[in-house]
Amino acid sequence: MTGHYSYGRSAPTGRCSYVIGVDAGGTSTRALAVARDGTVVGRGSSGGANPNSHPPEEAVAHIEEAIRAALGDRDPHDVDGCTIGMAGTSKLSDPAVAALFDAAWKRLGLDRVLVLSDAEVAFASATASPDGTVLVAGTGSIAGRIRDHRVVATMGGYGWLLGDEGSAFWLGREAVRWTLDELSAGTTLGALSRSVLHEAGLDDTERSEVWRRLITVANGEPPIRLARFAPLVSAAPDAGPIIERAAELLVETAMAVREPAENTPIVLVGSVLAGPVGTLVRKRLSDLPVHTSSDGVLGAAWLAALAAYGVNANRPKQGI
Repeated sequence: MTGHYSYGRSAPTGRCSYVIGVDAGGTSTRALAVARDGTVVGRGSSGGANPNSHPPEEAVAHIEEAIRAALGDRDPHDVDGCTIGMAGTSKLSDPAVAALFDAAWKRLGLDRVLVLSDAEVAFASATASPDGTVLVAGTGSIAGRIRDHRVVATMGGYGWLLGDEGSAFWLGREAVRWTLDELSAGTTLGALSRSVLHEAGLDDTERSEVWRRLITVANGEPPIRLARFAPLVSAAPDAGPIIERAAELLVETAMAVREPAENTPIVLVGSVLAGPVGTLVRKRLSDLPVHTSSDGVLGAAWLAALAAYGVNANRPKQGI
Protein backbone atom coordinates (compact mmCIF):
# COMPACT_ATOMS: atom_id res chain seq x y z
CA MET A 1 0.00 0.00 0.00
CA THR A 2 1.59 3.27 -1.08
CA GLY A 3 0.91 6.93 -0.64
CA HIS A 4 -1.17 8.78 -3.18
CA TYR A 5 0.24 12.01 -4.58
CA SER A 6 -2.93 13.88 -5.35
CA TYR A 7 -1.34 16.89 -6.99
CA GLY A 8 2.14 17.87 -8.02
CA ARG A 9 5.33 15.84 -8.01
CA SER A 10 8.02 18.49 -7.95
CA ALA A 11 10.48 18.07 -5.11
CA PRO A 12 10.46 20.78 -2.42
CA THR A 13 13.05 23.48 -3.03
CA GLY A 14 14.13 23.75 0.59
CA ARG A 15 13.58 27.50 0.65
CA CYS A 16 10.31 27.24 2.59
CA SER A 17 9.85 27.09 6.30
CA TYR A 18 6.94 24.79 7.27
CA VAL A 19 4.82 21.78 6.41
CA ILE A 20 1.14 20.90 6.78
CA GLY A 21 -0.17 17.74 8.42
CA VAL A 22 -3.82 16.69 8.29
CA ASP A 23 -5.74 13.93 10.08
CA ALA A 24 -9.01 13.46 8.18
CA GLY A 25 -11.24 11.02 10.02
CA GLY A 26 -14.85 9.99 9.86
CA THR A 27 -16.09 12.49 12.46
CA SER A 28 -13.55 15.32 12.40
CA THR A 29 -10.62 16.76 10.47
CA ARG A 30 -7.64 18.51 12.03
CA ALA A 31 -4.72 20.28 10.38
CA LEU A 32 -1.40 21.61 11.68
CA ALA A 33 1.14 23.98 10.20
CA VAL A 34 4.54 23.01 11.61
CA ALA A 35 7.74 25.01 11.29
CA ARG A 36 11.00 23.35 10.28
CA ASP A 37 12.14 23.24 13.93
CA GLY A 38 9.00 21.23 14.82
CA THR A 39 7.02 24.06 16.42
CA VAL A 40 3.29 24.08 15.69
CA VAL A 41 2.50 27.51 14.23
CA GLY A 42 -1.05 27.04 12.96
CA ARG A 43 -4.10 24.88 13.61
CA GLY A 44 -7.37 24.21 11.85
CA SER A 45 -10.33 21.88 12.21
CA SER A 46 -13.52 20.92 10.42
CA GLY A 47 -16.02 18.09 10.09
CA GLY A 48 -15.51 14.48 9.02
CA ALA A 49 -13.72 13.83 5.73
CA ASN A 50 -13.88 10.10 5.03
CA PRO A 51 -15.06 10.02 1.38
CA ASN A 52 -16.48 6.54 1.92
CA SER A 53 -18.86 7.67 4.65
CA HIS A 54 -19.40 11.27 3.53
CA PRO A 55 -20.21 12.65 0.07
CA PRO A 56 -16.80 13.26 -1.55
CA GLU A 57 -17.63 16.92 -2.11
CA GLU A 58 -18.27 17.31 1.63
CA ALA A 59 -15.07 15.46 2.54
CA VAL A 60 -13.03 17.72 0.26
CA ALA A 61 -14.67 20.85 1.68
CA HIS A 62 -13.86 19.84 5.26
CA ILE A 63 -10.21 19.10 4.48
CA GLU A 64 -9.88 22.37 2.61
CA GLU A 65 -11.46 24.31 5.48
CA ALA A 66 -9.10 22.78 8.04
CA ILE A 67 -6.02 23.48 5.92
CA ARG A 68 -7.05 27.08 5.26
CA ALA A 69 -7.44 27.66 9.00
CA ALA A 70 -4.00 26.17 9.69
CA LEU A 71 -2.45 28.28 6.95
CA GLY A 72 -3.95 31.47 8.28
CA ASP A 73 -2.40 34.40 6.40
CA ARG A 74 0.73 32.45 5.43
CA ASP A 75 1.68 32.16 1.77
CA PRO A 76 0.89 28.59 0.61
CA HIS A 77 3.96 28.77 -1.62
CA ASP A 78 5.99 28.69 1.60
CA VAL A 79 4.75 25.17 2.34
CA ASP A 80 7.45 22.53 1.87
CA GLY A 81 4.92 19.71 1.77
CA CYS A 82 1.53 18.51 2.97
CA THR A 83 0.69 15.00 4.19
CA ILE A 84 -2.90 13.96 4.77
CA GLY A 85 -3.81 10.86 6.73
CA MET A 86 -7.31 9.95 5.62
CA ALA A 87 -9.78 7.21 6.38
CA GLY A 88 -11.28 5.93 3.14
CA THR A 89 -8.27 6.48 0.86
CA SER A 90 -9.53 3.69 -1.41
CA LYS A 91 -12.11 6.15 -2.70
CA LEU A 92 -9.32 8.05 -4.46
CA SER A 93 -9.07 5.17 -6.93
CA ASP A 94 -12.19 6.70 -8.51
CA PRO A 95 -10.87 9.28 -11.02
CA ALA A 96 -13.85 11.55 -10.45
CA VAL A 97 -13.23 11.63 -6.69
CA ALA A 98 -9.47 12.10 -7.15
CA ALA A 99 -10.23 15.07 -9.42
CA LEU A 100 -12.22 16.74 -6.64
CA PHE A 101 -9.24 16.49 -4.30
CA ASP A 102 -6.81 17.67 -6.99
CA ALA A 103 -8.95 20.76 -7.53
CA ALA A 104 -8.87 21.50 -3.79
CA TRP A 105 -5.06 21.35 -3.68
CA LYS A 106 -4.93 23.78 -6.59
CA ARG A 107 -7.35 26.17 -4.90
CA LEU A 108 -5.21 26.03 -1.78
CA GLY A 109 -2.05 26.69 -3.78
CA LEU A 110 -0.32 23.54 -2.53
CA ASP A 111 2.23 22.06 -4.91
CA ARG A 112 2.87 18.74 -3.19
CA VAL A 113 0.22 16.76 -1.32
CA LEU A 114 0.75 13.19 -0.16
CA VAL A 115 -2.35 11.25 0.92
CA LEU A 116 -1.72 8.31 3.24
CA SER A 117 -3.98 6.02 5.25
CA ASP A 118 -5.07 7.09 8.72
CA ALA A 119 -3.26 4.00 10.04
CA GLU A 120 0.08 5.23 8.72
CA VAL A 121 -0.16 8.65 10.34
CA ALA A 122 -1.41 7.09 13.57
CA PHE A 123 1.66 4.85 13.71
CA ALA A 124 3.98 7.81 13.07
CA SER A 125 2.29 9.83 15.81
CA ALA A 126 3.18 7.25 18.47
CA THR A 127 6.72 6.17 17.59
CA ALA A 128 9.72 7.37 15.63
CA SER A 129 10.42 3.80 14.49
CA PRO A 130 10.09 3.40 10.72
CA ASP A 131 8.94 -0.22 11.10
CA GLY A 132 6.35 -2.01 13.18
CA THR A 133 2.67 -2.82 13.37
CA VAL A 134 -0.42 -0.68 13.69
CA LEU A 135 -3.57 -2.24 15.16
CA VAL A 136 -6.76 -0.25 14.61
CA ALA A 137 -9.98 -1.12 16.46
CA GLY A 138 -12.75 1.41 16.18
CA THR A 139 -16.02 0.76 14.40
CA GLY A 140 -14.04 -1.71 12.30
CA SER A 141 -10.68 -3.40 12.83
CA ILE A 142 -7.49 -3.92 10.83
CA ALA A 143 -3.78 -4.49 11.41
CA GLY A 144 -1.04 -3.18 9.16
CA ARG A 145 2.64 -4.06 8.79
CA ILE A 146 4.64 -0.83 8.64
CA ARG A 147 7.92 -0.64 6.76
CA ASP A 148 9.70 2.69 6.25
CA HIS A 149 6.58 4.48 7.58
CA ARG A 150 4.24 2.88 5.02
CA VAL A 151 1.73 0.04 5.29
CA VAL A 152 3.04 -2.81 3.15
CA ALA A 153 0.66 -5.59 4.25
CA THR A 154 -2.63 -5.83 6.13
CA MET A 155 -4.73 -8.35 8.01
CA GLY A 156 -8.44 -7.85 8.56
CA GLY A 157 -10.29 -4.72 7.60
CA TYR A 158 -12.82 -6.67 5.58
CA GLY A 159 -15.85 -4.79 6.89
CA TRP A 160 -18.78 -5.83 9.05
CA LEU A 161 -20.04 -8.56 6.71
CA LEU A 162 -16.72 -10.38 6.22
CA GLY A 163 -14.74 -9.60 9.33
CA ASP A 164 -13.90 -6.68 11.66
CA GLU A 165 -13.30 -9.11 14.53
CA GLY A 166 -12.90 -7.40 17.91
CA SER A 167 -14.21 -4.08 16.61
CA ALA A 168 -17.01 -1.96 18.02
CA PHE A 169 -19.33 -3.53 15.44
CA TRP A 170 -18.26 -7.00 16.59
CA LEU A 171 -18.71 -6.09 20.27
CA GLY A 172 -22.16 -4.66 19.60
CA ARG A 173 -23.25 -7.71 17.65
CA GLU A 174 -21.99 -10.03 20.40
CA ALA A 175 -23.86 -7.96 23.01
CA VAL A 176 -27.13 -8.39 21.12
CA ARG A 177 -26.50 -12.12 20.62
CA TRP A 178 -25.69 -12.47 24.33
CA THR A 179 -29.01 -10.82 25.17
CA LEU A 180 -30.95 -12.98 22.73
CA ASP A 181 -29.39 -16.11 24.23
CA GLU A 182 -30.44 -15.09 27.75
CA LEU A 183 -33.94 -14.23 26.59
CA SER A 184 -34.30 -17.51 24.70
CA ALA A 185 -33.04 -19.55 27.66
CA GLY A 186 -35.50 -17.87 30.02
CA THR A 187 -32.72 -17.13 32.52
CA THR A 188 -32.52 -14.05 34.70
CA LEU A 189 -31.21 -11.19 32.61
CA GLY A 190 -27.79 -9.89 33.56
CA ALA A 191 -26.52 -6.32 33.48
CA LEU A 192 -25.43 -6.45 29.83
CA SER A 193 -28.75 -7.78 28.57
CA ARG A 194 -30.71 -5.21 30.54
CA SER A 195 -28.59 -2.38 29.16
CA VAL A 196 -28.94 -3.71 25.59
CA LEU A 197 -32.72 -3.79 25.89
CA HIS A 198 -32.72 -0.27 27.32
CA GLU A 199 -30.54 1.00 24.47
CA ALA A 200 -32.89 -0.66 21.98
CA GLY A 201 -35.92 0.97 23.58
CA LEU A 202 -37.33 -2.34 24.82
CA ASP A 203 -38.24 -3.87 28.16
CA ASP A 204 -38.53 -7.47 29.31
CA THR A 205 -42.03 -7.36 30.74
CA GLU A 206 -43.20 -9.67 27.95
CA ARG A 207 -40.34 -12.17 27.75
CA SER A 208 -42.14 -14.28 25.15
CA GLU A 209 -42.06 -11.38 22.65
CA VAL A 210 -39.12 -9.16 23.51
CA TRP A 211 -36.49 -11.38 21.86
CA ARG A 212 -38.42 -11.16 18.58
CA ARG A 213 -38.64 -7.40 18.96
CA LEU A 214 -34.90 -7.15 19.62
CA ILE A 215 -34.19 -9.14 16.46
CA THR A 216 -36.49 -6.80 14.56
CA VAL A 217 -34.76 -3.72 15.94
CA ALA A 218 -31.29 -5.04 15.15
CA ASN A 219 -32.22 -6.06 11.61
CA GLY A 220 -34.24 -2.93 10.93
CA GLU A 221 -31.21 -0.63 11.13
CA PRO A 222 -28.04 -0.44 9.01
CA PRO A 223 -25.80 -3.27 10.28
CA ILE A 224 -23.05 -0.89 11.36
CA ARG A 225 -25.47 0.57 13.90
CA LEU A 226 -24.77 -2.47 16.04
CA ALA A 227 -21.60 -0.63 17.08
CA ARG A 228 -23.75 1.58 19.31
CA PHE A 229 -24.03 -1.35 21.76
CA ALA A 230 -20.24 -1.67 22.12
CA PRO A 231 -19.87 0.77 25.04
CA LEU A 232 -22.38 -1.33 26.98
CA VAL A 233 -19.99 -4.26 26.85
CA SER A 234 -17.19 -2.22 28.39
CA ALA A 235 -19.47 -1.07 31.20
CA ALA A 236 -21.22 -4.35 32.04
CA PRO A 237 -19.72 -6.40 34.90
CA ASP A 238 -20.88 -9.67 33.34
CA ALA A 239 -19.45 -9.08 29.84
CA GLY A 240 -16.00 -10.47 30.61
CA PRO A 241 -16.18 -13.37 28.13
CA ILE A 242 -16.95 -10.99 25.25
CA ILE A 243 -14.13 -8.65 26.23
CA GLU A 244 -11.70 -11.56 26.54
CA ARG A 245 -12.64 -12.89 23.12
CA ALA A 246 -12.36 -9.45 21.50
CA ALA A 247 -8.85 -9.02 22.90
CA GLU A 248 -7.87 -12.49 21.74
CA LEU A 249 -9.10 -11.81 18.20
CA LEU A 250 -7.36 -8.44 17.97
CA VAL A 251 -4.05 -9.85 19.18
CA GLU A 252 -4.35 -12.66 16.64
CA THR A 253 -4.96 -10.08 13.91
CA ALA A 254 -1.94 -8.03 14.94
CA MET A 255 0.39 -11.00 15.21
CA ALA A 256 -0.76 -12.44 11.88
CA VAL A 257 0.62 -9.43 10.01
CA ARG A 258 4.01 -9.51 11.77
CA GLU A 259 7.06 -11.46 10.68
CA PRO A 260 8.39 -14.31 12.88
CA ALA A 261 10.33 -13.10 15.96
CA GLU A 262 9.69 -9.47 15.02
CA ASN A 263 10.35 -7.13 17.95
CA THR A 264 9.26 -3.81 16.41
CA PRO A 265 6.68 -1.57 18.11
CA ILE A 266 2.95 -2.16 17.98
CA VAL A 267 0.82 0.98 17.94
CA LEU A 268 -2.78 0.73 19.14
CA VAL A 269 -5.39 3.03 17.62
CA GLY A 270 -9.12 3.43 18.13
CA SER A 271 -11.86 3.71 20.72
CA VAL A 272 -12.09 -0.04 21.45
CA LEU A 273 -8.43 -0.15 22.46
CA ALA A 274 -8.93 2.74 24.90
CA GLY A 275 -11.12 0.61 27.18
CA PRO A 276 -11.00 -2.79 28.88
CA VAL A 277 -10.37 -4.60 25.60
CA GLY A 278 -7.25 -2.50 25.16
CA THR A 279 -6.11 -3.34 28.68
CA LEU A 280 -6.24 -7.05 27.88
CA VAL A 281 -4.56 -6.53 24.49
CA ARG A 282 -1.66 -4.74 26.19
CA LYS A 283 -1.39 -7.53 28.74
CA ARG A 284 -1.22 -10.17 26.01
CA LEU A 285 1.43 -8.14 24.16
CA SER A 286 3.45 -7.25 27.26
CA ASP A 287 6.65 -8.80 25.88
CA LEU A 288 6.64 -6.31 22.98
CA PRO A 289 6.96 -2.50 22.84
CA VAL A 290 3.36 -1.25 22.70
CA HIS A 291 2.36 2.38 22.20
CA THR A 292 -0.96 4.19 21.91
CA SER A 293 -1.75 6.77 19.25
CA SER A 294 -3.89 9.61 20.50
CA ASP A 295 -3.17 12.35 17.95
CA GLY A 296 -2.79 11.25 14.34
CA VAL A 297 -2.37 14.81 13.08
CA LEU A 298 1.07 14.98 14.74
CA GLY A 299 2.06 11.88 12.80
CA ALA A 300 0.85 13.42 9.54
CA ALA A 301 2.88 16.56 10.19
CA TRP A 302 6.01 14.56 11.01
CA LEU A 303 5.67 12.44 7.86
CA ALA A 304 5.35 15.67 5.87
CA ALA A 305 8.54 16.92 7.54
CA LEU A 306 10.37 13.67 6.78
CA ALA A 307 9.42 13.97 3.11
CA ALA A 308 10.51 17.60 3.01
CA TYR A 309 13.58 17.68 5.25
CA GLY A 310 14.88 14.10 5.41
CA VAL A 311 15.39 11.49 8.12
CA ASN A 312 16.60 14.02 10.70
CA ALA A 313 13.41 16.09 10.54
CA ASN A 314 12.16 17.32 13.90
CA ARG A 315 9.06 15.72 15.35
CA PRO A 316 6.27 18.26 15.98
CA LYS A 317 6.17 19.90 19.38
CA GLN A 318 3.53 22.04 20.98
CA GLY A 319 3.37 25.68 19.92
CA ILE A 320 0.39 27.95 19.52
